[in-house]
Amino acid sequence: MEKYLPRIVDKVLQNKLEYMGAVLIEGCKWCGKSTTAKQFAKSYIEFQDPDKKMQYDKTNQTKPSLFLEGEKPRLFDEWQMYPVVWDSIRMDIDHTGLKGQYILTGSARPQEDSIMHTGTGRITKLLMRPMSLYESLESNGSVSLNDIINGNDISGISKIDFDGLINAMIRGGWPESLNIDGDNKYKISKDYVQSLLAEEIKTVDGTERNTSKMRAVLKSISRNISTNVSKSTILEDVKTEFASEVSRPTLDDYLNTLEKLYILEYIPATNLNLRSKTPLRVSPKLELVDPSLVIATLNLKREDLINDLNFTGFIFENMCMRDLKIYADAIDARLSYYRDKNNFEVDCILETADGKWGAIEIKLGAGEIPDAVSNLTKFKENVDTDKYKEPSFLMVLTGADYSYKRDDGIYVVSIGTLKD
Repeated sequence: MEKYLPRIVDKVLQNKLEYMGAVLIEGCKWCGKSTTAKQFAKSYIEFQDPDKKMQYDKTNQTKPSLFLEGEKPRLFDEWQMYPVVWDSIRMDIDHTGLKGQYILTGSARPQEDSIMHTGTGRITKLLMRPMSLYESLESNGSVSLNDIINGNDISGISKIDFDGLINAMIRGGWPESLNIDGDNKYKISKDYVQSLLAEEIKTVDGTERNTSKMRAVLKSISRNISTNVSKSTILEDVKTEFASEVSRPTLDDYLNTLEKLYILEYIPATNLNLRSKTPLRVSPKLELVDPSLVIATLNLKREDLINDLNFTGFIFENMCMRDLKIYADAIDARLSYYRDKNNFEVDCILETADGKWGAIEIKLGAGEIPDAVSNLTKFKENVDTDKYKEPSFLMVLTGADYSYKRDDGIYVVSIGTLKD
């Protein structure tokens, strides 16, 4: 049996089971939801099991409460295939008042009319993503994001070299890839994209969608990864790629579908104003849930990434944002980005629940650190301190080797040393 590698959401799930009756783990397919949930469950149902489909259909139609029978906590894997289980769980928790009774996992959001009640106060949610570099044991975790937020001194040396970073981006954070030898580990993301386009975009809600057009949309998002690309640009890209126009409502449906499948994520623009009178951009940045999907969608090879380091920098940013989102969720923080109409930008703004915040620039190479430091310094100097606290930290997150705190207080952190 393959050894379970602990996930950062483990402690979040444990905590939620202590104070709520049920926990729903959401996230894209293959990110490890079921494996993680089984570490906590004492019994489970896998609704995707074809051998039991007739039995499940019969129970669903006659007495759904039978699904709940079993040792607790009880896991319902891919619960959205039988949405009635949601209302059965909610009612059972209402009657018993017990905590930590059920765990649900889902790789797609169910249709809104498939459940009767929201589950508020009975069922809480957490979002799971593919593995961060710390979870895949590639980051040594010598630097804690929490320490940075609190202004503590740090030091660390990454064990990931440039080739290792390229490998991590191509392979992605898919847990199963860590159990595969040789170049086959890099094929999982390609299979994922094929499955997404051939099956998932149709089965998510039963709507027939054009695979070629969805592929063109996914390609446009990938080409513009880690930017606040407009829908007009995506439409123009699709027209060029597909030699046919896609309507705005169709594009909206395709983007919503990718979001329902937890593939597409939006990084919102911050509402933080500087002293400058320049208006802020308000459109979100587009990120895919894992950098390997960008590479697989565009069919890029290792030499393509090495020969175009500018674009590889955007893919690196996508990987860093994946990890930052995982670490931020664990400490109850949220992420946004800053950009004004003059295109002055900071890659990431992190805000904690207790009001601390900081600015992060993401740069692949050590040679870019001075420009990133200059940008962060300019940003800090223009924060309107009459309206906002000064930032608790400024950080350059990089693919370079060393992590340290500079004399001016700005952190330089290697992604290969970072953890929550």
